[in-house]
Amino acid sequence: MSRGPLVVVGDALLDIDVDGTADRLCPEAPVPVVDVVREWQRPGGAGLAAKLAARSAPEVVLLTALGDDEAGERLRTLLGTEVDVLALPLDGGTPSKKRIRAGGQPIVRLDEGDGRMADIRSHAGVADLLASASGVLVADYGRGVAGNAMIRRLLAEAARRVPLVWDPHPRGAQPVRGSRLVTPNDTEAARFAGGHGPPDELARTLRALWGSAAVAVTLGADGAVLADEEQTRMAVVPDGCRVSAGSRPDTCGAGDRFSSAAAAALYDGADLPEAVEVAVEAAARFVAAGAASSLSEQPPRSRGALDTGGQSAFALAAKIRARGGKLVATGGCFDLLHPGHLTLLEQARALGDALVVCLNSDESVRRRKGESRPILAAPDRARLLNGLAAVDAVVVFEEETPERLLDRLAPDVWVKGGDYTGADLPEARVVRRHGGEVVLVPVLDGYSTSRLVAR
Repeated sequence: MSRGPLVVVGDALLDIDVDGTADRLCPEAPVPVVDVVREWQRPGGAGLAAKLAARSAPEVVLLTALGDDEAGERLRTLLGTEVDVLALPLDGGTPSKKRIRAGGQPIVRLDEGDGRMADIRSHAGVADLLASASGVLVADYGRGVAGNAMIRRLLAEAARRVPLVWDPHPRGAQPVRGSRLVTPNDTEAARFAGGHGPPDELARTLRALWGSAAVAVTLGADGAVLADEEQTRMAVVPDGCRVSAGSRPDTCGAGDRFSSAAAAALYDGADLPEAVEVAVEAAARFVAAGAASSLSEQPPRSRGALDTGGQSAFALAAKIRARGGKLVATGGCFDLLHPGHLTLLEQARALGDALVVCLNSDESVRRRKGESRPILAAPDRARLLNGLAAVDAVVVFEEETPERLLDRLAPDVWVKGGDYTGADLPEARVVRRHGGEVVLVPVLDGYSTSRLVAR
């Protein structure tokens, strides 16, 4: 008998991030004027949870409510071929959250779309979908999907035969009784329990209140506390997944990654302690790799076809410099992108207003790595880099080092990863001659292209 899908149930949102520079105040009011450099979008809410679940489960279906508007259509596109969508009617506009940042600092968040799921009393497609599920994840964002009476009845039936994970929301519905695992964070747990207390005590209180098999209270970088019918235990973040001391990572979507990884592990037959340990590690790696921003895409109308010969990179540098912004550059082969690359790029992008990647040409890679490399040609490597939210432009260089290129770009910050020191970098002299600084960032342990090839 074939296994059914992992079904994600909840409210989908469109998340929009706008990055820019701010070097002057508006004449009408003492507020900053943000000159937009770049915009990108990603699924939010249950849409993000579904996209993350698709990393761990072979078939994922999202049951949500979407409007017939631009935001709803964009969400369908962003979910793409990874997630099947069963969209129910929405009363009102598809919710979206737009975050405006200047120099990496949040300025304001604009929320649009007041849509809530229409009051549907029956739906054959929903009943068939939940009856076919081999696992369920409820990602409740308080906009009516998880609170619908029909859906709640079907979820309660599903909880009696398959593992059901419920990620609750303070404005949402209570988890259905019989849920295998409920995953509030520590702040939510205190609110649900009606008072503050140690996380293990909150987990036990909520397990009894909700009638669930287990509650895992998530504690960010400290892991999670699991209370099940046997005992209360702690799941900690493995040392190899910890973010480096002193860094300030973006944790957006960490809760969705935790709940989606736990749901996928239970779907695959793991027991509760194993599922929570898997979820803690998955959430930690997700944050270290850039969190939700790593899933972002630029909207088609604003994505420019960047000239890998460099003209767009130099035009961007001139634009940033004219606005008084900070230009960041980094370089490398980037042959077979992996989480270590993404972590470096996200950290580099956070240091300024735009990031240019100086990419070794095919011949330059061969001289450094041997005749079997690169695995991907320069146009393909550049295209992949251009598709990342962290990257604003790519320029290819032919020489052993990017010194000549950096002499033209004159970045304010040059970023390198690994065990380099300033003395190891011949390009450092060029960067500093133009008044720039060299920043060395730690690499994410366990990832390298050579290891991937060998494996």
